Amino acid sequence: MKTHWIAAALLSSTLAIACEGAGQNAANSTAASTPPESAPAPEQAPAPQTAPAPPSSTTTVARQQAAPATPAPRPRPAPAPSESARSEAAPRPAAPPKPRFREVAVPTGTQLPLELTTALSTETAQVETPVSARLRQPVVVDGLTVFPAGAVFHGNVTEVERAGRVRGRSHLAFRFTEVEMNGQRDQARTSVVSFEGEATKGEDATKVGAGAGIGAVIGGIVGGGSGAAKGAAIGGAAGAGAVLATRGRDVVLPAGHEISAALSSPFELRVELQ
Repeated sequence: MKTHWIAAALLSSTLAIACEGAGQNAANSTAASTPPESAPAPEQAPAPQTAPAPPSSTTTVARQQAAPATPAPRPRPAPAPSESARSEAAPRPAAPPKPRFREVAVPTGTQLPLELTTALSTETAQVETPVSARLRQPVVVDGLTVFPAGAVFHGNVTEVERAGRVRGRSHLAFRFTEVEMNGQRDQARTSVVSFEGEATKGEDATKVGAGAGIGAVIGGIVGGGSGAAKGAAIGGAAGAGAVLATRGRDVVLPAGHEISAALSSPFELRVELQ
């Protein structure tokens, strides 16, 4: 019996100890779960302001598109440069090329010193007979040679007349219509160049006088004084007959004969500049 009471007492004490430990654990658990009242936190100082972050490129483009365009200020006009500065700054234009040719007009009346290259005579020449002549000296106009020495002028006989048996003189005329230079012919008309044969009146009188003198000598010998008169008349008639039977002198112009012609109209040509 005593043993049972001892066992019961031990069990009771064990349970009491266990219960007390459980209550302490529960109290500790409650205290741990309930936070202690904390003291009020002190006021915090305001955070320092920081510079805003730079906008992104997309934001900048959007703002630039949204913002109205501000007109740029007008620049002030620069002072006008002086004439010397302009001349120095401005580029000089290239010099135009020098002309290679020049149009020249040879006036009417220009003299042409020529020499015939064909022989002419009233005895053989006829109208339209060709005639040519060479320029002896160059012809210069405004410092430019328009007709060089050696240029050949071509033309034709325009009039020809032989001297009569009794009176009159021979006559020959011609003119030039073309000029040949550098193997090319161009129209170049000149005035008429004419020549007259020499007079033969002195020679005719000599012939008649000689005939009369011979007749007088013969008549004097034959019939005295009256015979001399008759002989003079007969001799004069014979001398006149000789004059009638003889023509006057022809115009003869050999090759190389120097003549001068003049332009009858202006002559235009293109001269190459040296």
